[in-house]
Amino acid sequence: MNTNTKKESEVQSALIYCRVSSTKQKTSGSGLESQEHRCRQYAQEKNYHVEMVFPDDVSGGGDFMQRPGMRAMLAYLDAQKDKSYVVIFDDLKRFARDTEFHIRLRREFDARGASIECLNFNFEDTPEGRFIETVIAAQGQLEREQNRRQVIQKMKARLEKGYYVFCPPVGYKYGKDRLHGKILIRDEPAATYVTEVLEGYANGLFSSQTEIGRYLESKPDFPTGTANGKMRITKVTEMLEWPTYAGYVEAAKWEVSLRKGHHEPLISFDTHERIQKRLKGVTTAPA
Repeated sequence: MNTNTKKESEVQSALIYCRVSSTKQKTSGSGLESQEHRCRQYAQEKNYHVEMVFPDDVSGGGDFMQRPGMRAMLAYLDAQKDKSYVVIFDDLKRFARDTEFHIRLRREFDARGASIECLNFNFEDTPEGRFIETVIAAQGQLEREQNRRQVIQKMKARLEKGYYVFCPPVGYKYGKDRLHGKILIRDEPAATYVTEVLEGYANGLFSSQTEIGRYLESKPDFPTGTANGKMRITKVTEMLEWPTYAGYVEAAKWEVSLRKGHHEPLISFDTHERIQKRLKGVTTAPA
């Protein structure tokens, strides 16, 4: 009896951390479930007792404190100060793909007395081990930044050809076209409401952004984007300023000038220009 109690007390407690940074990874071989399965197999081989699993299915970039799962795990460790834990990852890249944050996260675990074990990397608490670990973290950061650059280059090239590449504005959604591929298409009934308020503001039927907001709030099937159904004035202003609704695309941050897009416009470019004049203080008599 005493022997069994001793063996149970010697069992190492473990936590598992899983992370994906894209929708594709959720369903691929590197998804959360497969990561957890591999980590549990590892824990079983090591005779570890897994207490909790902390998943993250959103990308927090390099900053681990932007990940809900990681924050929850650190809070759990804070609440269990009387126990020692092993934190298990299936891949070092799940830890932190940023050199600075990798080192900071290491310190966070060290401060809590938690050790780290990875399925594809052996952490060594030696000068040489720390050096190799830092190099691998730097390599992960390089890959992440290179991937981001490649994605931006592809998006910019497509934008220059007249295709909208960002999150679709209200009134639009993405559809597939045999000729154009992924392209903006009308999203009803929001598209009709957007056309009404934009043309109405251009013609003086709406006197202010607040009035537009109230009108859209009165439409139960219009997506306001807020939990209470209220339209933010900044959102209304964005709608009024967006050349996308006139069938054009641009991206000043990428130095892509205004150009005709391939998607169907909700208003004419003339209407868009009249809206801009009203926003700048040039009044229009009501129709």
